[in-house]
Amino acid sequence: MIEQLNNYYLTKEEPVRGCLLALRYIILNQDKNMTETQKWGMPCFCFKQKIVCYLWTDKKTDEPYILFAEGKYIEHIELEAGHRSRMKILRLNSNLDLPKVTIENILQQALA
Repeated sequence: MIEQLNNYYLTKEEPVRGCLLALRYIILNQDKNMTETQKWGMPCFCFKQKIVCYLWTDKKTDEPYILFAEGKYIEHIELEAGHRSRMKILRLNSNLDLPKVTIENILQQALA
């Protein structure tokens, strides 16, 4: 499983790879109970064995985003629901600095 997860990141081109790895670090460091696994081919982050979010890239733009599994319970202007009833996403630009404070605020809401 760990090798598959590492391969997911390593198959991405820069700057997307660096962005995804930075996101991985930010997410895992939110709480000591955060763990990483892989579901449906994408990195999945769990808090006490409950899915919190996934990392993925947009098929059209190849830009990364964080998909929050229970996004309907999180209120933040940067989150998009689109056609989803339960999940919301946070789109990111891999060519810009990550909005770390925004990401951490949303993650803390998700963990609450």
